[in-house]
Amino acid sequence: MTATRAAPRPLTAADPVEPFAALKRRIVAAVDANRASILDLSHRIHTNPEPAFEEVQAAAWVAEALRAHGYTVEHPAGSLATAVRATRRGGRGGERPRIAVLAEYDALPGLGHGCGHNTMAASGVGAAIGLAAVADELPGEIVFLGTPAEERGSGKQILIDDGLFARIDAALLYHPCDRNHAEIAPLASEDVYVTFTGLQSHAASDPWNGRNALDALILLFSSVGLWRQQLRPEARVHGIVQEGGTAANIIPDRTRAWFMLRSPDRTEYERMKARFTDIARGAAAATDTEVDVEFSGGATTMRNNAPLVARWRANAEAYGIVDEGHDPAYGSTDMANVSWVCPAIHPDLAIVDEPTPGHSTRFRDAAATPRADQTTLLAATLIAQTACELFVDAAWEAFRAE
Repeated sequence: MTATRAAPRPLTAADPVEPFAALKRRIVAAVDANRASILDLSHRIHTNPEPAFEEVQAAAWVAEALRAHGYTVEHPAGSLATAVRATRRGGRGGERPRIAVLAEYDALPGLGHGCGHNTMAASGVGAAIGLAAVADELPGEIVFLGTPAEERGSGKQILIDDGLFARIDAALLYHPCDRNHAEIAPLASEDVYVTFTGLQSHAASDPWNGRNALDALILLFSSVGLWRQQLRPEARVHGIVQEGGTAANIIPDRTRAWFMLRSPDRTEYERMKARFTDIARGAAAATDTEVDVEFSGGATTMRNNAPLVARWRANAEAYGIVDEGHDPAYGSTDMANVSWVCPAIHPDLAIVDEPTPGHSTRFRDAAATPRADQTTLLAATLIAQTACELFVDAAWEAFRAE
């Protein structure tokens, strides 16, 4: 990885690649003409961070922007109050294809937009604006899906279960990064909530009458630390204490932790899941407490679609974006779940010029800079241009073969 990387070329300073370069120029013009409103949306969402399932303002702003550009909007969509579905028919008629542009807008608790989802929401809206400008030349239907709760709870899986992806022929979503990657290799992941229940007593006068739920929680963390020696190097187990008791002079009768398990291999992940459950039960047995282990919000590994990746890469190269290959340091995403339902891509674009860790205050602050703004507009353009190819290319169904 290089120490620094150059910013992409300005939108209007590069010629889009064939095929359909004329349509792609109209997309560029539309994104550029609406740059102020696209970036204002990014900055508003950044300034008003909302965690998973609570993205009330962000979803409303996204829905409002789409209505202004001729989309028919459902908000809420499916079973999620902060999901958005918007559609616009192509001028050439027909039911298919249905190409989906996705957006995320949830923030990290206590950190804000340390993953840059404000740029993803704005770029998704920007891509929808770009496609609206050429809708008269497109068959089928443009579908925009605002997907809540990527950071916790796997909102996209909920929308899959709700049927919102049932008739989608391809789905596209960009992610901000400190590097440029056309393909990603996210880890299978799941949230795990562990609750220990014991019995309160006075911590000084009669502690022997209590059953210490905090002891169980500490033992769980210690056991996980020892377990890591036997884990494969690419596997991950990490957690935080959400409840640790109420006062130092009370034996805690309830404690709670939030863990995440991750692995690039589904079979290995299932073994990890079973072992973690056994470790939690062992901690309960050792402390004479009870334990509840709740798994939720699963994300899978990614099924990258080679034809889609190739088209993204070619469009990006016109703007000076050099693909740096597979991302070697990826976390997890519920976009991977989508990739097993329909052809999908989830490429990374740099919003910084030097290495910057994600889920950090540095990345949060970077997500509202002029450099991030430039990438937001570029991502909107590339998503729309790649989607345009899928709409117009008569051989688009080949993308389902991967």
